[in-house]
Amino acid sequence: MKLFNASHVELKRDFTEDFQTNPHEGGWADECIFFIAVEDMEGKDAALKAAVEISHDGVHWVAEGTVSDTISSLGLHFVRVKHFGNWLRLNCSITGEQPVFRLNIQIALKG
Repeated sequence: MKLFNASHVELKRDFTEDFQTNPHEGGWADECIFFIAVEDMEGKDAALKAAVEISHDGVHWVAEGTVSDTISSLGLHFVRVKHFGNWLRLNCSITGEQPVFRLNIQIALKG
C-alpha cells in the first residue's frame, strides 16, 4: 500500500513580492505535487511563477529545474516533481504593477 500525505505550506496568505514557501520534508516519497490555489488577485498584469527547489538539509537550496506555467488567473494550478532529495519548497516570483496574490498552497506526497 502506498503512503500519502497532504499538508499546507502556505494557508490563505497575501503575497505582493517574491517569496519561498515553507519547506517540507518529503524524502520518503516518490512523487510530489504542489497545488497552488489562487483565491484572489489584484494588480495590472499580475503574474506568478513557481520554481521547485530541493535541499539535503532544509537550509541550503538549489533549483530542481521544474517551473510552473505563468499563473495569471484565479483557480487551482499545480507543479509536479519526481526525483528529489529530502526537502522541497517553491521559490515564487511575482511580477506586475501592484500585484497581490491570495494563495493557498498545499503539497501532496505519495510513496
